[in-house]
Amino acid sequence: MRVISPQLEAHFASDMTTLATCWKIIRLDGEELGFTDHDQVLTVDGLDYDSIAGFTPTTVESKSNMSVDNLEVEGQTFPSKITESDLLAGMYDYAEIEIFTVNYEDLSEGKLVVKRGRLGEVTLNQQLFTAEVRGLTQHLSQTIGEVYSPSCRAVLGDARCKKSLTGFTITTTVTAVTSNQTFTSSALTQAAGYFTGGEVEWTSGNNDGRRMEVKEFASGQLVLALPMGKSIQVGDGSKVIAGCDKTRETCRTKFSNILNFRGEPDVPGVDQLLMTAGTMDKGNRNG
Repeated sequence: MRVISPQLEAHFASDMTTLATCWKIIRLDGEELGFTDHDQVLTVDGLDYDSIAGFTPTTVESKSNMSVDNLEVEGQTFPSKITESDLLAGMYDYAEIEIFTVNYEDLSEGKLVVKRGRLGEVTLNQQLFTAEVRGLTQHLSQTIGEVYSPSCRAVLGDARCKKSLTGFTITTTVTAVTSNQTFTSSALTQAAGYFTGGEVEWTSGNNDGRRMEVKEFASGQLVLALPMGKSIQVGDGSKVIAGCDKTRETCRTKFSNILNFRGEPDVPGVDQLLMTAGTMDKGNRNG
């Protein structure tokens, strides 16, 4: 049940309404942005909601069976707010979003919250972007708890892994750039694959403060999982963290951390169970 003020309720019931829809986005870095389909800037709860053309949501749909609510938002990049480089850098992926309706002639009447949730992964096609909005019921469809797995379920360096990353983090600078996804740091002399699956955290340059997973590493060259949103330049500083493929062998030989390994590689999998059943069935037929 949505609660609104008596004044706004009366406005909805009137013969003529002056309504505007607003979108509040809270990015993962904490920055709050506001947008509205009204033709002028609206200030609600101290936040300015900029008038933005081409910002179009699909029909908001909520179901009584607790299934995930779906909504898509399409729009154009907005100067100084929603920029192409920030979209490519993933700054809006999984950001919080609140969609509500107000009476733009009298904002003191309050608002009607239509939807709360998070943005899914944002896709960009030239200057147009599309983002899926996942409602709060999305959390009900997620797996709670853990299952047995042959690989480690801990994240390298977290509270369960307990491994200090100080000795596995290298501070370096970029010495050559191939693209926004591939670059070389001559100070990285480790063996091929040492940083594969690891992470780069930028400490200076256009991407300062952003992180990206390492896809491949060899001969001082790093290939990132995705291109950085802004250009990489020679001299950019970064911290490169060693990669972990989450196998028991790597945990023992590379990190000397076998006591904190969080996997079960010796538990029989479905493939072994099926193989055993097939072998038994074959033996019965031969008998």
